[in-house]
Amino acid sequence: MNKALPLAVFAALAANSAFASSGSENNGFIEDSHLNVLLRNAFINRDYKDEGVHDRDEWGQAVIATYTSGFTQGPVGFGVDAIGQYAFRLDGGRGRSGAGGIDFFAQDNDGRARSDLAKFGATAKMRFSDTVLSYGTQRPVLPILYADDSRLLNETFTGLMLDSKEIDGLDVSAGYFTAEQQKSDDSHDTGLNSLRFAGASYQFNDQFSGAFYASDVQDVLNKQYLGLKYQQPVASDQRFALDFNGYNSHLDREFAESQNIGRSNSIWSLAASYVWDIHTFKLAYQQSSGNTDYHYGGYRNKGGIGDGGNTIWLANSYWSDFNGEDERSWQLAYSVDLGSVLLPGLGYDVAYVRGDNIKTSASSNGHEHEFFNQIQYQVQNGPAKDLRLKLRYSVLRVSSDAADYNIGGNEIRFYVEYPFALF
Repeated sequence: MNKALPLAVFAALAANSAFASSGSENNGFIEDSHLNVLLRNAFINRDYKDEGVHDRDEWGQAVIATYTSGFTQGPVGFGVDAIGQYAFRLDGGRGRSGAGGIDFFAQDNDGRARSDLAKFGATAKMRFSDTVLSYGTQRPVLPILYADDSRLLNETFTGLMLDSKEIDGLDVSAGYFTAEQQKSDDSHDTGLNSLRFAGASYQFNDQFSGAFYASDVQDVLNKQYLGLKYQQPVASDQRFALDFNGYNSHLDREFAESQNIGRSNSIWSLAASYVWDIHTFKLAYQQSSGNTDYHYGGYRNKGGIGDGGNTIWLANSYWSDFNGEDERSWQLAYSVDLGSVLLPGLGYDVAYVRGDNIKTSASSNGHEHEFFNQIQYQVQNGPAKDLRLKLRYSVLRVSSDAADYNIGGNEIRFYVEYPFALF
């Protein structure tokens, strides 16, 4: 990406804001302040089936407190946000901790997982009209930069971010980040030098929306994303939806050579869903092409990309992402909202995904398949209102000639989350 791109976006948005009428009011720093707390108990177990690969599991309890201030009154408002995170290990010591895909607690030099973890971050922010500029600890939720919040503690980034909603239906974002804080440690030094991005999403009408973003991770890669969504009501309780997501990536030459991989990848998925009352039926296809697989997430000091552990908005992403070199995959899925027939707040999801044509050092037709199940429940009322329970079970099998791409096994995830507001 051109280095001047984020600055150009900032300038254009500032100029646009000067002529926009504000749709948001700055009611006051204290008046609009909120302090929310999330209690999260999480357990993951991975029973690997490949010979010589040790099983992994970790179990921990976390407390995540987020403070969001309002904006001071006036045409330009100022505010401060903060996040405090603490976790302690309940199980998963030496010999069973340390899997990259779990990443609850970093390991000390003796191979033991840390017994507890505390970290804190703060953000200064400014709002003019419907444009917010912020600097500090950020948790971006974008297809090209998505801080992972799906484990015990949250991944965060440090840097500058701008978000503008001056035009109805249009959301423009840009940012420049210089540090990443991993989920399982309090260190900001994960090896990330800089990451910059810009892009926008637009709601064309009630049925159709689209998004385009581009990012550049210094000395690693540049990436572009295109997303399109369409939905059409069929009857009062039925609708049909199409969801397209695609990435184009180009790796830096030195980074690719250090990893002994190719430099280019294009990957896309198209999902068709039919919603009928409490039932959702989904069929999806995903295709990867180029001379390497789709790369995302991980930490730079461990050979990863450094752009966030959830930066993969593709249909066939469960335990496996089905993102191997030249891989193609199909998915058949079903979801049901059991609230009206069994228990309010209860739901169930099941999916089967099969991938083939995976190119590895041993084959040009490696294959894998995954059977995914998840049941979740949210308390609807009473003193435990909003308490969430989620149990997930996946069975993943990978052919032996694709072993250098992925590892098969059985995975169990169990989460208990209780969010509440102090004010």
